[in-house]
Amino acid sequence: MSNLLGNSYRVTIFGQSHSPMIGAVIEGIPAGIVPDMGFIGAFMARRAPGGSPLSTPRSETDAPRILSGLNDRGETCGAPLCAVIENGNARSRDYDSLRDVPRPGHADFTAAVKFAGHNDIRGGGQFSGRLTAPLCFAGALAMQLLSEKGVRVRARVKRIAGIEDAPADLADPPIDAISEHGLPTLDGEAARRMAGAILDAREKGDSVGGVVECFATGLPAGLGEPMFDGVENRLARALFGIPAVRGVEFGLGFAAADMHGSDHNDPFRVRQGRIVTETNRHGGALGGITTGMPIVVRAAFKPTPSIALPQRSVSMGRSEDAELTVGGRHDPCVVPRAVPVVEAAVACTLLDMLLEAKEA
Repeated sequence: MSNLLGNSYRVTIFGQSHSPMIGAVIEGIPAGIVPDMGFIGAFMARRAPGGSPLSTPRSETDAPRILSGLNDRGETCGAPLCAVIENGNARSRDYDSLRDVPRPGHADFTAAVKFAGHNDIRGGGQFSGRLTAPLCFAGALAMQLLSEKGVRVRARVKRIAGIEDAPADLADPPIDAISEHGLPTLDGEAARRMAGAILDAREKGDSVGGVVECFATGLPAGLGEPMFDGVENRLARALFGIPAVRGVEFGLGFAAADMHGSDHNDPFRVRQGRIVTETNRHGGALGGITTGMPIVVRAAFKPTPSIALPQRSVSMGRSEDAELTVGGRHDPCVVPRAVPVVEAAVACTLLDMLLEAKEA
């Protein structure tokens, strides 16, 4: 199933951008867990729209409601947990013209071909970033369970519109130094410049993209499988499920292609009785298997394709060229709201792998 993530911690996402509600069904949660709704709510609020001048003005509270999976004491009981989030601020009329003239850079055209014109065009239907809200619910719950195992997951804005945040030590990521206010960065001045670039793009009717960098610490060595089921493979699958992600890299990523082996290799050392690497250019995985060093993964996000500037498109009904001006409410940059979504995808995947290892 294309909307199913995980094997032992199985998350199924359902709904569309303008359907009455969206949600997630989660299987494989250990029994006896009391979901920390305060933490989950705060986590989801970081993704919710309408909370910043840098995001879409569409206002949604993203308040999850658990329908099943808990006993009368509020504990997980072994049954699948179903959580829903109501869609309450949709403006479907903004999308009427897109039934015939698809937006460049969007899935309007491919969805119309795939589903023979029966696709839900409103808000992008099941292709919308709106569906990352239930993913964040599942990810927040996964982070609660990971914290009990000593695993922390935290992401930051690495780059927006070519503006870079401060560099980080990949072997000892400064998780606690990431700002909790405004844009989650290490460098406040870089955050201000990024925000300026986003607002400038919005003023011009345009958009910008960027990169989210995520760290995961506290993982044991030995998780993952060689070749097609490695930790990188599984994280990449989860991250590519986030709308607008166009690239994923680990450690130094593509920069490694321009290095010598003597510069890229991380020397092994013994420190306090534990085998570690002096540096972490490999990003926490070798041969698809965790080394015990922090996982370092980046996701590149394209500029939001819904922009106010006129764009060239086609009329699918008339089979002729056409021009399109997109209305509605859209983020001039998805990167700020994507930070918790990246954390959620990473947390779900790592918890899934830890539960698998326990079952093996």
